[in-house]
Amino acid sequence: MPKQSKRRQTGSITVEHFFEAYKDRLKMEVVAGEKGLHRTIREGSINRPALALTGFFKYFANKRLQVLGAAEMTYLRSMSQEDQYSIINQLVDRSIPCLVFSRNFNPTKPMLQIAKERRLPLLRTPLITMNFVNAATLCIDNEFAPTTTKHGTTMDIKGIGVLIRGDSGVGKSECALALIERGHSLVADDLSRIKLLDERELMASSMELNRGYMECRGLGIINVAYMFGVRSVRLQKRIDLVVSLMEMVPGAVEERTGLEQGLFDILGISVPHVEIYVRPGRDLARLVEVAALVQALKIMGHDSAVEFNEQLIAHMAKNE
Repeated sequence: MPKQSKRRQTGSITVEHFFEAYKDRLKMEVVAGEKGLHRTIREGSINRPALALTGFFKYFANKRLQVLGAAEMTYLRSMSQEDQYSIINQLVDRSIPCLVFSRNFNPTKPMLQIAKERRLPLLRTPLITMNFVNAATLCIDNEFAPTTTKHGTTMDIKGIGVLIRGDSGVGKSECALALIERGHSLVADDLSRIKLLDERELMASSMELNRGYMECRGLGIINVAYMFGVRSVRLQKRIDLVVSLMEMVPGAVEERTGLEQGLFDILGISVPHVEIYVRPGRDLARLVEVAALVQALKIMGHDSAVEFNEQLIAHMAKNE
C-alpha cells in the first residue's frame, strides 16, 4: 500500500483575502474598517454571536467570521448606544476578525465608531442570513480544507477525474497529450494540488502559475488552450481514479481479471487505483481512457469483472 499522504491544513486567512476572493459570489461590500482587513479568520466556520450579544461569552467562537442577521440587529437596536458600544467592544476584545451584516443592514453609530477606533472591518451583503451562511460556509471550507500535492497529471476523461502518476520520464505528459488530442481535458500537468472537501471529496487543481501549460520532453513547454482550444483545460476536477504508469520489469505481475480493486490513499481517502505497465507498442492513452470508462461503469453499479465472474460460476454450476 502507498504511504499515507500528509495533510496540510490552512491555519488562517485574512479578511481581505476572503473578501477579495468571494465578494462577487457573496455580494459583499466593505462598509467601514478598511484598515482592519489584515485581521485573520482562524477557524473554518461561520458564527452568529447571538448569546455573546447578551454578555455570555462562554464557548464564544471568536475565531470565526461573525454574521449579524435580523435577530441580532433587532436585539442590538433595542439597546442604548452606550450598551451597544460596550458589547461590541467586548467582541473586539476577543479578537473577532470582522462583522458581516446580512440583508443589507446598516451598522449603528456605535459600530461605525468602533470600526474606526479599533480597525474592525464591517462587511455587508444583500443576501438573507441563511443563504449567506450556507454560501460562506462552502467558501470557508474551501479555504481551510486539508491540502496536499502529488506528482502526477490530472485529466478529466468523460467526466471521470483521473490522476496519472509514475516515475519521472515514464510518459505521463505524453499520455496526457494523447488524451487531450482525443478530446479530453487537462486539469494539472506534473504537479496536482489536491484538497479534501467536506472530508469526503478530493478536488484536484493546478498551480496558478502553470495552469494550462504542459512540459513534453523533446518539445518543451506548450500552451494547451492555445493549441487545442479552451475546452481542453479545466480549472478543477474531483479525483475518481488513480492510474500508475509502471516500468515493466522481469517478474512483474499484471492484473488479468480486474476482480481485485487496488486502492490509493490521498489525505485519508481511498481512491480506486489501477497499475498499467509501460511496454513498447502499448497505446497508454487508450488504456487510461478505457480504465476511466470502466470506473464510470462501476460508479453506475456495473462491474464487468464481477458480472463475468458470476456468469462463469453460474455456467460451471449448471454443467456439473
